[in-house]
Amino acid sequence: MHTKFLKFLHKSSRTNFISFILLQGLKLKVYRSVLMSSNWVDISKDTNTGIETIRAHFTGHAYDPHWHSSYLIGVTESGIQQFHCRKKQINSHAGQVFMLEPEEIHDGHAPASDGFTYQMLYLHPEWLKQRLQGLFHNSPDHYELVIDAPLKSDDQLAIITSQAFRHLHYKEMNIVKDNSLDVLIQYIAQGKWLKKASQSSCIHVPQVAHQIRDILHDHLFEDIGLEDISRMVGLDRYHIHRIFKSTFHLAPHQYLIQLRLTRARDLLARSISPAQVASDLCFSDQSHLSRWFKRCYGLTPAAYRKICTNLQD
Repeated sequence: MHTKFLKFLHKSSRTNFISFILLQGLKLKVYRSVLMSSNWVDISKDTNTGIETIRAHFTGHAYDPHWHSSYLIGVTESGIQQFHCRKKQINSHAGQVFMLEPEEIHDGHAPASDGFTYQMLYLHPEWLKQRLQGLFHNSPDHYELVIDAPLKSDDQLAIITSQAFRHLHYKEMNIVKDNSLDVLIQYIAQGKWLKKASQSSCIHVPQVAHQIRDILHDHLFEDIGLEDISRMVGLDRYHIHRIFKSTFHLAPHQYLIQLRLTRARDLLARSISPAQVASDLCFSDQSHLSRWFKRCYGLTPAAYRKICTNLQD
C-alpha cells in the first residue's frame, strides 16, 4: 500500500533518525522532547512563514479531542493513526495524508501496540489566504480553501507534503522552502473554493450560538461562567449548553478551554513563562494548565516553550 510514498520516505530518511536529531539539533534548531519511553515529539518553527512543523510518535492514547486555529496537513509515516473527526472514526495508514480545517475537532489514538509516527504542517489561515491570492490571481477575498475529506490516499500528495515538511523542519534555503510550499498549495487547492462560513454554511445556525461564541472570545482572559453568559444572552444555562453544543460539537466550557490552549501556544512561543500564561488565561495554576495542555498536545507547556525558544524555566 502506498509503495511510491514509502520508497520516497526510505530514500529520504536517515539511517538513524533519532541519532541525527540529537547530533544536529543545535544547528537545525530542532529539539526532541522525550515524553515517555515510547512517545516523542520533535517540533520546529519556520521564522519566515511562521509555519510550525511536527514529527511525533505515540502509542496508546495520544491526545484528547481538541482543535487548532490553523489548517493541518500531515502524513502518517508508520503504524495506524486513528482519530475521530466529522462524526467519523478515521484510520490513517502509512502513506496516507490527513487534512483538517481550522477549528475541526479531532483526537488521536494508536490502535496497534507499536503506535504510529506522523509528520505535520500547521498553515495559518491568513498566511494561506495571502499565498493563495499570490498563486491564483482569481482568488477573491471572500472565499477560502475547503477540505472535502480529512483522509486522502494519494501518493503524489504524500510525497509533496513530506518534501515541504522536510524543507521547513530541517531549515532548507528559503528559496527551496518557498518552492515546496507553492507546489503543495497548488496541489491541494485544485481550484476548489468555498464561501466563508459567515456567508454559507452558517446561515442556518442559530444566531444565539454565534453570540455565545463571540462572548467566549471577548472574555478569553476573564474567569467567565455560564451564569454570566446566561445574563448576557437572556437564556438559562441549560438552553445555552444545548444550543452551543449542537452547533459547534463542544460544550461552551470545552470551547473556551480550546481557545485558551490555542492562545497559550502563542504566548509560550513568545517566551512567556508557563506560570504567567496560566495566570493570564485563568487556569488555577501552572499544573492546571499543564494537565490540559498535555492532554491535547502530548507535551507540557514548559517543553513546548523550550522547543520554540530554547529557553529554560
